[in-house]
Amino acid sequence: MSKAFQRTYTRLEAITKATVTLHAQGVSNDELATVAGRLAQVVKIKGDLITLQVFAGTEGIPTNAEVLFHGEPPTLEVSEELSGRFFNAYGDPIDGGPRVEGERRQIGGPSVNPYKRKQPSQLIPTGIAGIDLNNTLVSGQKIPFFADPDQPYNAVMAQVALRADVDKIILGGMGLSNDDYLYFRHEFENAGALNKIISFVNTTDQPPVERLLIPDMALTAAEYFAVDKNEKVLVLLTDMTLYADALSIVSNRMDQIPSKDSMPGSLYSDLAKIYEKAVQLPSGGSITIIAVTTLNDGDITHAIPDNTGYITEGQLYLRADTDTGKVIIDPFRSLSRLKQLVQGKQTREDHSQVMNASVRLYADAQNAKTKLENGFDLSDYDRRCLEYAKAYAIEILSIDVNIGLKEMLDTCWKLFARFFSKAETGIKQAMIDKYWPAE
Repeated sequence: MSKAFQRTYTRLEAITKATVTLHAQGVSNDELATVAGRLAQVVKIKGDLITLQVFAGTEGIPTNAEVLFHGEPPTLEVSEELSGRFFNAYGDPIDGGPRVEGERRQIGGPSVNPYKRKQPSQLIPTGIAGIDLNNTLVSGQKIPFFADPDQPYNAVMAQVALRADVDKIILGGMGLSNDDYLYFRHEFENAGALNKIISFVNTTDQPPVERLLIPDMALTAAEYFAVDKNEKVLVLLTDMTLYADALSIVSNRMDQIPSKDSMPGSLYSDLAKIYEKAVQLPSGGSITIIAVTTLNDGDITHAIPDNTGYITEGQLYLRADTDTGKVIIDPFRSLSRLKQLVQGKQTREDHSQVMNASVRLYADAQNAKTKLENGFDLSDYDRRCLEYAKAYAIEILSIDVNIGLKEMLDTCWKLFARFFSKAETGIKQAMIDKYWPAE
C-alpha cells in the first residue's frame, strides 16, 4: 500500500506499558501500524476500538501521537536468498548483507490441510546417540527439549543442526543472549554449513514482545522450502518458555484474566498454532520442529511444558547425571511417539531389541542404586548394573557423544558383553548370534 493511501490517526484513547487503544475504521487483525514511529500490531478489535501492541514499548508516547496503519500484517520475502542469512524478528538482515528480494508472504498463516499430509516415515539421524537410540526422530515430527535454564541446551541444538541429515535448518532464537547468538553464528560458520542454515534472532537487549514474531517468521521460511521446493526442513526454536513469557506480558498489560501459572488462557492454541506446522508432505518435503522449553525449578507440571506435552509427539529431557557429571538425554523421561515408524525399518534390524535391553538394564541399575542408598546388600548382578549404568551414560546417553547409527548400536552390544551374560540381556537368540561381539 502506498503511503498516500495509508490511514493516519492522531488521538489515542488509552495507553498501557505495551499497548495503545484508539478508534479507527477498516482495520484487520494482525495488521501492522506505526505509533509515534514505533512498529506495532493489531491485537484486539472491538467494533471500531482498536488495540495495538507496540513492540518497543509505549514509554514517552503522547495521547496525540501519530498512528499510521500499513494495511497488511507482517510479511517475509521468501527466496533462495534466505539461505545462510541472519535476520531479526521483522525479517530484516542483521548480518550486514543486502535485503532479500523474493515473493512477499504473510507470516502466521494456517497449517497444511490434514488431507494433504502424509504419515511421517523418514528417519532424521542427529548424531547424538542418546536421541538416535532411544528417541529416534522422524521427519514431520514436533518434539521439545525439556531442560533446566542452566543446562547447555543451545549447544545441543547447534549439534543437532550440524549433524541432522536435512536440506535446510531454520533457527528461531528467542531471548538469546548476545553470547548465544554469536555462539550459533560461530558454530555454523566454522562448520561450513552456513549455506543451508537460516536464522531469525531476538536477543535479550531487544523488546521481549518481538519474540512473538520469531516462530512465525521461521515457519514461513520453512513452508517455502518444504512446500514450494520439496525440501526436508528442520526448525529449531529456542526458548519457547521466553515466547510464552512474552505472551503473558502482552496479556497482563491488556488486563486479561490470567490462567494457570500467570499464563494467558490462549496459551494452548498459541503453542498449537506453532507446533502444528510440522508436516510430512506426499511430495517429499517436510517440516520437523525441535523446540527448547526451559523448566522452572524442574517443574514439568508448569503450564508451558504441560500444554506443550499435549500438543507434541513426545519430549527429549535433559538431565545432569550425578554419577558421571555428564548432561544426558534421560531415557526414562524422554519419549518419541513416532520412533517405531523408522526403528528396524530405516535403521538396523536389532535397533528395537538393543534399545529395550539397554533401558531395562539401566532401570535395574536405578533399582540397585536405591537398594544401596537404603543400606541393603547388593548382589553381583546389582554391582554390574551400576557399572554398566555409568558406562552407558558416558558412552551413549551423554549429549557430547556424536556417533553414527551403526557405531551406536555396536557400542551398546560391547557394553552388554562387558557387563552381562547373553541370557541377562533378554535379547532374542537370533540377534545375539548375529551381533554379539566376538570374544
